[in-house]
Order: sequence, then C-alpha cells, then structure tokens
Amino acid sequence: MLCRLSSTGQIYGFCDPSDVDALQEILSVCIDEVFSWMMSNRLQFNPSKTEVLWCSPARRQHQIPTGPVRVGDTSVQPVRTVRDLGVYTDADVAMSAHVAAVVKACFAALRQIRSVRRSLTRTNMLTLVHALVVTKVDYCSSVLPGISGQLLQRLQSVFNAAASLVFSARKSEHITPLLRELHWLKVPERIQFRSEMTMGQRVTGQVGQQI
Repeated sequence: MLCRLSSTGQIYGFCDPSDVDALQEILSVCIDEVFSWMMSNRLQFNPSKTEVLWCSPARRQHQIPTGPVRVGDTSVQPVRTVRDLGVYTDADVAMSAHVAAVVKACFAALRQIRSVRRSLTRTNMLTLVHALVVTKVDYCSSVLPGISGQLLQRLQSVFNAAASLVFSARKSEHITPLLRELHWLKVPERIQFRSEMTMGQRVTGQVGQQI
C-alpha cells in the first residue's frame, strides 16, 4: 500500500481490494497534512473542488468503495470520471470518457470548418484542421495505448471525416489514399508513434540531468 503527492497537486495511492479502508484513512491524513502546509503558507484549500476517483479493472468494479472520503472537514463522494490537464480518466481506466470528449470536440470543429469551406483554400482548410482537430486527437495521446478497438475506430472516424472535408471527397470514396496524401498515420500507429516520442524525450531528459 502506497500514497504519494504528485508535483501537480494530486494525492494518489494504490492497494489491494482488502486494504481500501486503510488506504482511505491514509489519504485523509495526507490531505490533512497538505491542508496544514497550505494554511502555514497562506494558501487556501478548497474541498468543494476536490474530487475522489477509485480506479480498478472492469472485473473488479464491484469492489470499489462507494462511500464518501473525508477531505478536511467535509466528505467528498467518489466520482466515475475526473478531468486532469484536459485528460478524462474513468474509474475502469478504459479512457472511454476521454475518447468521447475528444471525438465530440473534433466533430464540432469540423462542422464549423465545413460551414466556411467555400471561403477557404485547401491550404487554409488544412491549417484549420490541424489546429482545431488533429491537435485535439494528438494531445496526451500517450495515455491511449491499449484502448479498445471500438475506441480506436471512433478516433479514426475523426481523421476520416477531416480528410474527406479537406479533399471534398464523396462518401463512397476510399479514405486510405486521402490519408496517405496527407501523410497521416492511422490512429493505432499514430498513438504508438507519439508514445515512443514521449518516452524518448523522457529518457533524453533523464540522461541530460544525470550528465
């Protein structure tokens, strides 16, 4: 059983299902210590904006506590999804909430671009698609390896729709040649590529610090 405070202000821990009560008490004590430190440094602690998320695989969801967690003088009810730095995390860590939010935002942006496409050159349209759509899918995609094929297909539908919009393609037109012309990897390869880039940057940074 372990409890830690991250550099971004989150308190997290892990334990066996049989030790959740003990971990819950440890978390409350850790929160009390953070609260005391903030008070001594003239910072305000806001329990009303604090969220609690219990994570476990889908097959163990029934073992997740449903009761409130003590946060200072208040009790916070666990939630099913939290948002941190723009990334949504589900209780079962399936990333379905994050994918749903990304897909919704991307198609909203595509509808806006489509409404003004007659006034845009292909170059300008491609710039807008990159800025308003592609970057949304790529943002923090290093947390997506291992997601289900269904979720991958939902993300791929964003790129397919974007490519069709850029080339004003018919619905019956094959999408793969358009993706190749845009030099866009398909979603699984794209996630793998960006994950490896992120890992390489972390390794390089650690080596640089050691040197």
